[in-house]
Amino acid sequence: MKRMALMCLRLVATGLPAFAAEPWEEKTAAVGEAGPEVSGHQTVEQLKTLIKIGEALFTARFTVEDGAGRPGATQAIVPTKRKHPVMNEFSRTAGVDANACSSCHNMPFPGGAGDFTTNVFVSKGFESADFDTTDPQFSNERGTNSLFGDGLIELLAREMTVDLQRQRAGAITLAAKTGQSQRVALESKGVKFGWLTAQPSGLVDMQELDGVDMDLVIRPFSQKGVMTSLRQFTVNALNQHHGMEPIERFGGRWTGTKDFDGDGHADEISDGDVSALVAWQATLPAPVQKVPDNTQWRDMAAAGEKLFDGMGCTACHRTSLPLDSLSFSDPGPNDVAGTLNVSQVKDPAVYDLAQLDWTKKLKRNDKGQVLVPLFGDLKRHTMTDSTVDQLGNELLAQRFVDRNIFMTAELWGVASTAPYGHRNDITTLDGVIRAHGGDGRAARDAYVGASDDDRARIVAFLKTLVIEQAGVNQ
Repeated sequence: MKRMALMCLRLVATGLPAFAAEPWEEKTAAVGEAGPEVSGHQTVEQLKTLIKIGEALFTARFTVEDGAGRPGATQAIVPTKRKHPVMNEFSRTAGVDANACSSCHNMPFPGGAGDFTTNVFVSKGFESADFDTTDPQFSNERGTNSLFGDGLIELLAREMTVDLQRQRAGAITLAAKTGQSQRVALESKGVKFGWLTAQPSGLVDMQELDGVDMDLVIRPFSQKGVMTSLRQFTVNALNQHHGMEPIERFGGRWTGTKDFDGDGHADEISDGDVSALVAWQATLPAPVQKVPDNTQWRDMAAAGEKLFDGMGCTACHRTSLPLDSLSFSDPGPNDVAGTLNVSQVKDPAVYDLAQLDWTKKLKRNDKGQVLVPLFGDLKRHTMTDSTVDQLGNELLAQRFVDRNIFMTAELWGVASTAPYGHRNDITTLDGVIRAHGGDGRAARDAYVGASDDDRARIVAFLKTLVIEQAGVNQ
């Protein structure tokens, strides 16, 4: 009782969490500190507290005392029992493969990208399988992406989803009213996603969609663009990489048991724990464009930015996309079974990113919208053709997205996240530009055909796009 009273007193005095475990205990003190759930609008102090817990969870090295490991379950995103035990639970290709989230997301700071040595293996082609082998033919090798600015990315994706689904609904209504089919161009925030044709009967032909799923939900995360939210990404990763199983997918709600992985630890990660991790990730500052002190570099970068646009690179790597609202609700509206969503809670948590100092530095347009400087378009593209196919290096489709189709990589922070490519096997910016085929071929050819000086100017520009703040979510 005395210890709990002291902890509560510290919370009142500082607004920061007082983790309960003793310093010598071999367990993660932050597990459970966020409580069973987080709900309602979070004040500045409440958000700071949640962020602190999330950071502690993200950088924690989970142990078996926390419930790390999954001796009775596989890495699959659909809860799947093992058919028989494995000799070594840690495995690079099927996981468990890391003690901490920050083991891989660490460049230049926790929450960032990873080097080749931290590549992960994505086995979504066999999402419910029990792997009897660690042969890489059953998975795709991927580099670790940076998470900086991802709260803004998810908010953009939510608004774009609303736009596209509204356009579909309008076409269906108009077709029924007029008795004539309606072919509608799908577009949001200046990004075009093909066409759909609504019939008077209510049927919708989606054969002309481009770069988006048939439900018109923008899924901005993973290199294939198949993850809807930071929450879904977090739930997947906790199980696959650490064997820490969130209640919202592996608990009684879906599996009928509190210890699905059979490791003797019930209810390992609460909804509140996941919310804290989401809050920390969603509030990571956006990367910035840093003006060099070196005069020659500054002049080259300014010229390179114009060339980057003139060669057509911004057709996909759009300088910015407009965002209407900085209000981040968690859980969000578009997740499906296995990830908590807004329909499953009475009152979602709301993190107002406008409260954070770094968001106040973002530019706005004449409509008052925040201009998110992502250098991307949240759209999938074909990245290979018959002669340039280096980026088509995977064996498996992922969730019906073909091997050579990938989400446009956001280039903000690119100078801080080498190496490059989906497999982290391209060491230079020049090299990854030359690897662009398919939808990126015209811009790539313009770059290759340019002078040495102009190519150097483009690289000089890209080298100004950095992750500058070391985890300061304020």
